[in-house]
Amino acid sequence: MPLSRSSILIVEDQAIIALDLESAVEDANGQVIGPASTVREALKLLHANEVDAAILDANLPDGDVTPVAEALIDRKVPFVINTGVAVPLQLRRYPGLLVFRKPTPSSRLIRELAGLLPIIPTPRALLRESRLVLT
Repeated sequence: MPLSRSSILIVEDQAIIALDLESAVEDANGQVIGPASTVREALKLLHANEVDAAILDANLPDGDVTPVAEALIDRKVPFVINTGVAVPLQLRRYPGLLVFRKPTPSSRLIRELAGLLPIIPTPRALLRESRLVLT
């Protein structure tokens, strides 16, 4: 399956879109972290969980997603941005960000995100898998 048990952080404040993304991640054999509807909540989830990739909405009720995106960049965690507005100015300094305009089908977001993940499972994914087997 495309996401191969990868943990995917979903950051989206529109409930119907968040539910659609959650379902698409699970259908692609991914494990959902979240969804988070605010920057604050997303940062808490990121701090408390191993994340392999993320799908981010650019504009959230408590501000733009820049702090979350920069935390992911620092950790070298791939992500896509799914937005109905422009990319935040601070994020424009990072070349190569994958940005999609809403409405983008969740299947396309998953396909693009899967393409950013390593073909060989990361040590985090292998560790999670071994925990699943042991417990």
